[in-house]
Amino acid sequence: MTATSRRPQVQSFFDPATWTATHVVHDGPGSACAIVDPVLDYDPKSGRTRTASADRLAAFVGEQRLRVEWILETHAHADHLTAAPYLKAKLGGRVAIGEQITTVQKVFQGVFNLEPGFRQDGSQFDHLFRDGETFRIGELAGEVMHVPGHTPADVAYRIGDAVFVGDTLFMPDVGTARCDFPGGDAHALYASVRRILALPGETRLFLCHDYPPDSRPVATETTVAEQRAKNIHVHDGVSEAEFVDMRTRRDATLEMPVLILPSVQVNIRAGELPPKEGNGVAYLKIPVNAL
Repeated sequence: MTATSRRPQVQSFFDPATWTATHVVHDGPGSACAIVDPVLDYDPKSGRTRTASADRLAAFVGEQRLRVEWILETHAHADHLTAAPYLKAKLGGRVAIGEQITTVQKVFQGVFNLEPGFRQDGSQFDHLFRDGETFRIGELAGEVMHVPGHTPADVAYRIGDAVFVGDTLFMPDVGTARCDFPGGDAHALYASVRRILALPGETRLFLCHDYPPDSRPVATETTVAEQRAKNIHVHDGVSEAEFVDMRTRRDATLEMPVLILPSVQVNIRAGELPPKEGNGVAYLKIPVNAL
């Protein structure tokens, strides 16, 4: 079996507070691994962070004797803070994201009026992936797919027969990501989804979120074939015009995510908190009437 045809092992962790799935992709006990979209627990009422979710990942990595080579972000999340810096300090690895994060940094530097020294070149991350770039996780081969639409910087990571799609797709009975954040584009999302769904039908798709109806439990894995047949927003036969009309109308009814304001200003810094002020405390900004 070649590296490109390997079927990686994937251990998924679900955080019910933010409806977020984090994945550890590896090649078996004692192998190299990557962590995809880790969560830092954050209480918006008190402004306190905790590491319980990240510690569950770390415990699994330790139990399986895995070596963390990458901490992969599919995009700058608007619904949870990333635990990337904490896990990097604890387990090692390089923090990476798509190269279009610079576009998102420029937009939100203005939204939050960030400090003059804030860098908009993506240098807070260890690596910026370009579309089509390949990388390795030990013996596993990975490829980066730029899949904009939800944000300009979204990427999916194709590793063997598994693709980590971020927020681009949800379970078939939930649909697709919203496109009304700054830089979002429903036309671009449609093209991105069709690119993913052009992969072989048996390709496993690992999702970043699930918002299940009461009729089923949480699920964070599906397939290309299942999405093409059943996705309520973008199954085969749905035209781009139909999708854009649906997405635009639906997005107009959605509330902002609870943690969008703290999350984005932290995640565009690769998870680091803003610089501490003179009293030794870091502060997050809440723009009033800006979104």
